[in-house]
Amino acid sequence: MRITFIGTSHGVPEPERRCSCTMIEVDGRYYFIDMGTQAIEDLIHRGISIDAVKGIFITHPHGDHTNGLISFVDLANWYFRTSAPQVYLPDVSLVTGMKAWLTGSESGDLREGIGLHVYEAGVIYDDGFAKVTAIPTQHCHHAHAFLFEAEGKKLLFTGDLAHPTRDFPQVAFEEELDLIVVESAHFSSDATEAVLANAKVKRVLHNHISPRWAEDLARMAKNEHHYRYGKAFDGMEITL
Repeated sequence: MRITFIGTSHGVPEPERRCSCTMIEVDGRYYFIDMGTQAIEDLIHRGISIDAVKGIFITHPHGDHTNGLISFVDLANWYFRTSAPQVYLPDVSLVTGMKAWLTGSESGDLREGIGLHVYEAGVIYDDGFAKVTAIPTQHCHHAHAFLFEAEGKKLLFTGDLAHPTRDFPQVAFEEELDLIVVESAHFSSDATEAVLANAKVKRVLHNHISPRWAEDLARMAKNEHHYRYGKAFDGMEITL
């Protein structure tokens, strides 16, 4: 399994960081956690077939996690017509809005093969290669974390949280995880560090980092942890 961090910025893009978007490759199949930037351009630049994209999972409806999704679905709808991506959104209004955009932009009605699904808590996807479980959080209405399982590995993507002491996903303390990707735009790393002390995890990466917490993260990097620690950056690739 290979994980590529396409965008790691906080609520707005920065000179060296685009908005939230993570790509996961499993046996030649591609999955996305959030699409806050133009991921379809990355796929084309990397020579990855749009047909290989199987699932797109949106943690919550804020623009810095969704702004690349319209362009992806639009091009899949009228140009990459053999593709069949399945998109998972946390509210029916997002599905309605997406369909209206396609019609209004003359891309046409949503064609057969593309799936726009509304999800709730629990297992939302399992294609035999990857399994995704949605876990509600308190960042905003319809916000979720995702547990991503593939090739015997377990990854937790927290999405934005209200605060780690209030809504950090309990799975981190109940199951052995290979990686936790912690989004860190809205609170300091001090609170995160205290919570992660009890997590059953091999590696932690901070993502979606606000510059105001840079000093806290630098201090955390110097501390000892029972897990391998670091922060994600645009273009970073890791293999599990």
